[in-house]
Amino acid sequence: MFLSNLAVVIATSMVLVQCHDCKDYDLSASEQSFLMKHYLHTSRNGEGLSTGKPAGSGVTYVRWGKKGCPKGVEMVYTGQAGGNQYTNKGGGVNYLCLPNDPENGQPISDGNDQLFGAEYEIESSNKPSGMKSDMRQKEVSCAVCYQRKKSTILMIPGRKTCYNGWTNEYTGYIMSDYKTHSNKDYVCVDKDAEPVDNKNEDENGALFYPINTKCGSLRCPPYKNTVAVHCVICTK
Repeated sequence: MFLSNLAVVIATSMVLVQCHDCKDYDLSASEQSFLMKHYLHTSRNGEGLSTGKPAGSGVTYVRWGKKGCPKGVEMVYTGQAGGNQYTNKGGGVNYLCLPNDPENGQPISDGNDQLFGAEYEIESSNKPSGMKSDMRQKEVSCAVCYQRKKSTILMIPGRKTCYNGWTNEYTGYIMSDYKTHSNKDYVCVDKDAEPVDNKNEDENGALFYPINTKCGSLRCPPYKNTVAVHCVICTK
C-alpha cells in the first residue's frame, strides 16, 4: 500500500513538474488524476519497478564437456575444466570452468598447489552409451552459458528429459572423481563431450570419471544396478 501511494505521489509530481510552465492551462483535480493513471498504465508496459520484474534477468550455467553453448544461448566464455589434484586431501572440492584468457596473478611459493587442469578418465570399461571412446587422458572443455528470460536452473540426476514446463538446455551423464580419490562435486557432462585439444598425455590433476548406481539403499526398481547415471540441465 505504501509503495502504491508513493507511486501516485511521484506520478502526480511528475505531471505537475512537467507542466509548471503551462500557465495557460490550469489542470483540474480530475485532469491530474487522468494523466496520472495514464502515466502509470504506460509505465507498466515496460520492465522495471512498475511491474515488479527486474530490468535484466536470466541464469548462467556451466556446460561441462563442450566448448560452446546450445543454439540460441549466449556464451559468456569458453575454457577448460580445472580443480584440485585428485591425490590432495584438503582444499577445494569443486570443479571450476577456467576461461581461456586468464588475468594471471603474481608468483607465490608456499607450496599450496590446488589448481590443476582436468582430464577425462573414460575408456571402454566405463564409457557411457553414445559418448566418444577416445577421450581418456584428454583435457575437459567447458563453457559458461547465459540463458536470457529464465530465472531458475536445475540439474536433474537420473533423467535425460526435463519435466513439463521446463526447457532442456543439454543432456549428459553424471561424473565425478574416482571413489578412492579426493572428493569432488557431481557434475553433468554433456553426452557429446569433446576435449580441449588432441593431447592425451597422462598429466592427471582433477579427474572426470563416469559414475554408476549401486542398489541397496538406492531402491531398485525404479533404479537399476551398475548403470551409468543420466542427467539433464533444465531452466524455467
